[in-house]
Amino acid sequence: QVQLVESGGGLVQPGGSLRLSCAASGSIFRFYSWYRQAPGKQRELVASITWAGSTNYADSVKGRFTISRDGANTVYLQMHSLKPEDTAVYSCNMRDLLNSDHWGQGTQVTVSS
Repeated sequence: QVQLVESGGGLVQPGGSLRLSCAASGSIFRFYSWYRQAPGKQRELVASITWAGSTNYADSVKGRFTISRDGANTVYLQMHSLKPEDTAVYSCNMRDLLNSDHWGQGTQVTVSS
């Protein structure tokens, strides 16, 4: 059974930093993403990274967020210079070799003074 467990969310002041982690088990993955959903808004792709290391970022986070991968089953999202508009539930997504998507439970990030 595939399981993704996220950690690292919390409350941070504007301008602060957080690092989110997502550890998976139960499959082999080839594509890794972080999404976020703010209250009343649609879920949006924040960043993604391929098995080969190619990355992609939403324009709103370029230069502030960094996605990285450690081995096949752990992905990180390092967030700097956080803004109140970054407040959302962040979820990791991993796609396995059969192109099935798997999701973490989500972790709350709140940016507020």
